[in-house]
Amino acid sequence: MIRITTIGDITRFDLSRTIAGRGRYWTTAYLVDNMMVDTGCAHTAGELAAVLEGTQIHQIINTHSHEDHFGGNNALANHHAGFNIYAHPDAVQVMANPRVYQPLHPYRRLFWGWPQSCEAIPIDHDAEIETENYRFNVIYTPGHSLDHLCLYETEQGWLFTGDLFVGGKDRALRSGCDIWQVIESLKRVAGLPAAQMFPNSARVRDNPKHELEKKIKYYEEMGDNVLALNEQGKSVKEIARSLFGGPMLVEILTLGHFSRQRLVLSYLNNNTG
Repeated sequence: MIRITTIGDITRFDLSRTIAGRGRYWTTAYLVDNMMVDTGCAHTAGELAAVLEGTQIHQIINTHSHEDHFGGNNALANHHAGFNIYAHPDAVQVMANPRVYQPLHPYRRLFWGWPQSCEAIPIDHDAEIETENYRFNVIYTPGHSLDHLCLYETEQGWLFTGDLFVGGKDRALRSGCDIWQVIESLKRVAGLPAAQMFPNSARVRDNPKHELEKKIKYYEEMGDNVLALNEQGKSVKEIARSLFGGPMLVEILTLGHFSRQRLVLSYLNNNTG
């Protein structure tokens, strides 16, 4: 399933596997000036390639190596010869051999699928990616993953944030995320004079500074609460229930890979596995 939205010079693709007639666990890709920012998941790769048939694609940049962000790379490469794929250096190995370096939990295989391997070129922090009309700065933003990056177009004030920013008040976290790094990365992009923010799986925000700062404040306050309860001798399970409420459906679907306790453990710097 694919939904297409035009925001000025940017085309947004919301992509999801259709299960029981509905899109489940959406992911997002953007097309700007013949450059793709992410390409969605393997289950929607063919549909995205078909929609972009006849459109010139000069390059792809992936915000990180999770399967729902580079799953369409290979399909687009088969339809549009001669372009480069760019990613964080730590993402390159994963993208070249995802089945070895990024084993997928059952829920990830169900919703997004195994991406095909692709060859990516490592790109440095503070590097520039040029398109015909725009110039994007690369900003390393670890936290959601070690290999996460954002893009910022200085003249237009466009900020592409991948999975760094998710709307709402998070009550759970996936294994491998570092919440303290997320906070620092959010502070890094909140300091930019961004006019528009283009996140994954969340609505586009105009003048996003306030929402970024609100998210930072929420995370920091939750961190203070977690650490205070930990000092009182509360267990991880007790802290999770006290601050984030009862069991969540996502914890069941992911067999605990995405959970309230993972969020607590990340604040306590012990969120692995």
